Amino acid sequence: MAVGVEVGATATGAGEPVGGAEAAEPFAVRITVRGYETDTQGHLNQSVYLQYAEHARWSLLQASGIQQSAMVDRRIGPVTLETTIRYRRELRAGDEVDVTCAFVWGEGRTFRIEQTVRRTDGTVAAEVSAVGGVLDLTERKLLTDPRAALRELAEDPSLMGLAG
Repeated sequence: MAVGVEVGATATGAGEPVGGAEAAEPFAVRITVRGYETDTQGHLNQSVYLQYAEHARWSLLQASGIQQSAMVDRRIGPVTLETTIRYRRELRAGDEVDVTCAFVWGEGRTFRIEQTVRRTDGTVAAEVSAVGGVLDLTERKLLTDPRAALRELAEDPSLMGLAG
């Protein structure tokens, strides 16, 4: 999980189902690219995009009312099974970006998380797509219904595209 990168956060609320699956309108956090996150070419290091995406995911869970400690107490935790990043435009130190996060739900043990890293001028810098699940920390197996587990813990499940 990325640490200390949030400048501000906004949520845009719940959306309509997309392609037969429940989905939320993207939640977003604003991040300022710091000089030490750049590489020798002067652009954001590729691994930092993953940190930004992870930070937005945890921020969304927190905005939904889910605390990491509550998940640990329940002996469950989110896991990433696959991540794809499409780099579109470079980011440089001082750039401000909004990192969106939207859960896309289907039926089963996994779900998709769609994210966009966008400069404040609207330029898309990267698109991140991940497949995730919720792990039973005792059994070390994915929960059969991750939606139910997260809905139960959330104060506002609509931010994750889950009807209350």
